[in-house]
Parts: sequence; C-alpha cells; structure tokens
Amino acid sequence: MKVEQVLELIQAVSDSALTEFKYEEDGVKLSLKKTENKIVQVQAPAAPMPMPGVMAAPAPAVPVQVPAAGSGAATGTVDAAESAPAAAESGNAQAALSGNVVKSPLVGTFYAAPAEDAEPFVKVGDSVKEGQVLAIVEAMKLMNEIESDFTGTVKEILVENGQAVEYGQPLFVIS
Repeated sequence: MKVEQVLELIQAVSDSALTEFKYEEDGVKLSLKKTENKIVQVQAPAAPMPMPGVMAAPAPAVPVQVPAAGSGAATGTVDAAESAPAAAESGNAQAALSGNVVKSPLVGTFYAAPAEDAEPFVKVGDSVKEGQVLAIVEAMKLMNEIESDFTGTVKEILVENGQAVEYGQPLFVIS
C-alpha cells in the first residue's frame, strides 16, 4: 500500500462515523483509531515489501502528521505502536518542573495502579524512597515497574492512568 493510499484511507475513515478500522494485506498491518484532540504520527513503509525468501533490511518509515478526532480525522499506525508526540509540550513542561523528575524509560501505556480496582502505587503528597515502585508502563504486553530514582515526597503526577507515554517523558516530580 502506498503512502497516498494510506492518506486516502485515513481521510475516508475520518469522514465516516467509524471510530476504529483495521486492515491487513501482504504482511502490512494498518490500524486506524479516532482519538481525542491530539496529534499522532502515522508511519508507512517507504519501500515495497521484499520478495519471499530474500533477506532485506527493513524499510524506513515515513512520518505523516494527521489531526485527530476533534477535527474529524483518524489516527493510526502501520506496523508501529500508537503514540502521541509531546515534543513541544514536554519542552515547555520540563522548563516549568522544579524538583527531581522521574522519566519514562520506555514507550508504552502508563498505569498508576497494579490493577483496575486497586489503589494507585503513589499519590501526590506521599513519601517515597529510592527504588520504590511508582507506576507501571506496559510495552508489548509486558508490565514494567517504574521505580523512583529519588527519596522524597511526590509533588506532581504528570500523566493520567491509561495514557500513552514516550521514552524520556516526565512522569513524576519528587521534591
């Protein structure tokens, strides 16, 4: 599937009442999902798929910015995890943060508690020790515990439960 075809498909899903669309052809998977007002990145293969039995390097991805559901558009990925770029936001947020910042060591989904019905690991105002589990980031169906690098008090929790996080994104401020 060519990038132009992917963009046409995104526009068609955006204009429809669909909230989620999945498509698979010749080993290429496309998943489109309408979300709240945020920008996500769509990646599509830039080169054709290699012939069977021939080893080749993976094709580079072509990033495409697509406005999200607030403007009636769809978001999605081609063979990549869905993520929301927060480069501008994180640059401004990091400048305003004071204290010790615990950052995400990987891309995934942030969970504040070990289970849906369980209490969160920590709340604002809680005292924490170095090595204490603060949250979980799920990546590729693996639950990764996020431990505090600092001893102190949780001053801020910068992400919400279930939110997608990126590598290096600030999660907690500990003073």
